[in-house]
Amino acid sequence: MCEHITTLNRKESEEGLLFRAFFQAIQNGMEEFVVALLKARPQIIYTIDPNSRTAFMCAVEHRQEKIFSFFCSVAAWKQLLNRTDNHDNNCLHIAGMLAPDFQLARISGAALQMQRELQWFKEVQSIVPESCKKARNKDGETPSDVFTKSHKELAKQGEKWMKDTASSSSVVGSLIITIMFAAILTVPGGNNQETGFPILLGKKLFMVFLISDAISLFAASISVFMFLGILTSRYAEEDFLAYLPKQLILGLSTLFISIATMMVTFSSALLIILQGRWSVILPIILIAAPPVTLAMRMQAPVLVDIFISTYRPGILVKTKKLWP
Repeated sequence: MCEHITTLNRKESEEGLLFRAFFQAIQNGMEEFVVALLKARPQIIYTIDPNSRTAFMCAVEHRQEKIFSFFCSVAAWKQLLNRTDNHDNNCLHIAGMLAPDFQLARISGAALQMQRELQWFKEVQSIVPESCKKARNKDGETPSDVFTKSHKELAKQGEKWMKDTASSSSVVGSLIITIMFAAILTVPGGNNQETGFPILLGKKLFMVFLISDAISLFAASISVFMFLGILTSRYAEEDFLAYLPKQLILGLSTLFISIATMMVTFSSALLIILQGRWSVILPIILIAAPPVTLAMRMQAPVLVDIFISTYRPGILVKTKKLWP
């Protein structure tokens, strides 16, 4: 097909649906197909769709990272940045529009969806000319105005998702603080009536109990403060980019640490009290472990998704050598 299209003139290309196939390939992220067409007919990069949007705009509109990155490696890409569509939207206006549903559905949680949209907007903003950043379309809107307007509902959903996650997690953290604080006051083995020091202070297991209890208490306290910060945040657009995700990462991470060390505290206390009676200790630990493990397993995917979304490289990815 690519060999054949090199012989076609512009009219024959349009009638043969070549341009339509090119734009559909961009919309669906078919990088190899797009590259093959450009190699066979380099001038196709200057074509526009029925809305007068360029191929570069199409890649941004449909959030196709690889094709967007590939276009940025083509020599002619800077010539496409100042183009506008039928509504006087430039490339940054397009980046400010809400992504297609199928792209948003790939990201779990409205807050992470909002974060990804901000990452796209900031990436395009970093490469467009300064004139594009303040340009207005036919509705008199700048790219920032378009972003705020089109993402208003998503920002509300993101705020609700963040607050729900922080609220439920802070309850768990508060319970752990209460339990660990009570445990340190009623140490296993009791206290010496004369000195007031714990009777088992010199035992290794008792030191494990004290250290794990303290770590669990401090980690839970940090997580609760992080979640309180999320609940009292102003929830500006910029907060979804880094501030809120980092707060949530730290809160969930310290919560997991507090849960894990709480189980160590519980196990060491059992070993001290029952003094090696494994026939009793093992069944109790096995019964207590599944609920805690299940709670961590339910929240761990959320933490992983947030971490990857926050700290992964930018939109402009390093693509393999596809273009001479």
